[in-house]
Order: sequence, then C-alpha cells, then structure tokens
Amino acid sequence: MRPTPAAPCSRASRRWRSAASTPTPCSTTEPVGPALHLAEGVVSDLVWPAVELRAASDAAGNDLLLLVGAEPDHTWRAFAEAVVDLAMEFGARLTVGLGAYPAPAPHTRPVRLAASASTPELAQRFDYLRATIDVPAGVQAAIEHRSAQVGLPAIGLWAQVPHYAAAMPYPAASAALIDGLAELAGLSLDSTELHSQAASMRRRLDALIADNGEHRAMVRQLEEQADAAGDAATLMTGPLPSGDELAAELERYLREQDS
Repeated sequence: MRPTPAAPCSRASRRWRSAASTPTPCSTTEPVGPALHLAEGVVSDLVWPAVELRAASDAAGNDLLLLVGAEPDHTWRAFAEAVVDLAMEFGARLTVGLGAYPAPAPHTRPVRLAASASTPELAQRFDYLRATIDVPAGVQAAIEHRSAQVGLPAIGLWAQVPHYAAAMPYPAASAALIDGLAELAGLSLDSTELHSQAASMRRRLDALIADNGEHRAMVRQLEEQADAAGDAATLMTGPLPSGDELAAELERYLREQDS
C-alpha cells in the first residue's frame, strides 16, 4: 500500500489502536484475550492485544502501509471494510496479504508461492501457483474480497511450508514471501538475513533426516513429486504423507540445539 504523508498515517494508527481498546460490536481488533503479568502473585499489568496500521518505507523510499497483529476471531466483514476504507483513504494502489500453509513439499527444493487474486488478470500476471478449490478462509480473504468490491487490486501470496516443518518458524518461507512481495509491488526489500537463516535451517533438517531411512524415503518421494510438477502453475492439493514422527523429532532436535 502507498500512503500519503506520514502525519495522517500516524493519526490513523492512533485511531486504530483506540478502536482496539473500545469493546463495541464493531471492535474487531481483539483477536485473543489479554496477557496478564503477575509479580509475586499480584496482578501488575494487563496488556490487551491490538491490530495496528503502521506507516513504513522501503530502501528506495516507496511508502507502505503495514497491517500488523493477530487475526480477529469475529465480525470479519466490519474489520475488512475498515481496513479497505483506510487503504482507500491513503490512496493505496495495491493490497497484498502474506501467509503460509503446510504442503507436500520437500525442504530440499525452493519454496513455491501460491496466489489468490481479486481479478483474473492479476492472478495470471506472475508465475504463482493457482487452483480451483473450496477451502476455509481467513480474514485475509475477507480483505481481498472487499478490496475487489471497491476496485482496489488485491492479491494474497501463500508460501508452501514442508508439512513436517509447519509447527515451527521456517525462514525459507518468509524469505520467499518477502521476495515475492518485492517483485509483485516493485519494492526494494532486503531478505539477506532470512536467506541466511533458511540455509542454517536447511543444514539442521538435512542432518536430522540423514539419520533415518524412513525420513529419507519420504523426502525423496516429495522431491519426485515436486520435480514432476516442474514449473506447472497448478497447486498440489493431494493428501500429506505422514510426517508426524519427523516433526516431533525435528522439534526435539531444535530444542536440544538451542539449549
């Protein structure tokens, strides 16, 4: 999103935070309960969650609006309308949502991005995975749908995370999303640190999987599927091979490495 001067953005951010603390039927920015801080058994603080609209700029000076916070758990329609109204107020030219989902994808291949878009032209503009499916939606879909209703181009980018690594941070997915956002919106964004973290995670995963023949076989199967799909822009929607044991071992391995 491209805002106008920073002062209006600051006012909008303050207004957004204020709405988050007001328990009215339209207050859609309280996704979870507050965090309680106890000091020697005494309640010393109660911090309420909030969704904030923040102003930022990239390395080239392009202005951005960032919607930051946890997903609301109710009144999505009013929430989406408020988000898009603010985007339009600041003259935004494009709305981009970022997300990830577990997929039958091996960690040994580059992360692929799937896309949902407000128009067929936008969906076909870039080489992202596409599908015709019915799936449960998140608030990002509500924002995308509302954007389309008011004529604001919108696209959602979704990174495919190996299902056996989906329960933990996966830097390769974050790097792919940032790179995809930069390409899509013409931004100058530095993902160097994320790619470095992704390389470190790749080495950890390789070391863990190398010790188990069943895990190696599963990864080879996923590699064969990914290689067979090639550059096809079709989203793989088949069942996930069992990775529960590997996921549990991975979590335990990473805890031991970080301790």
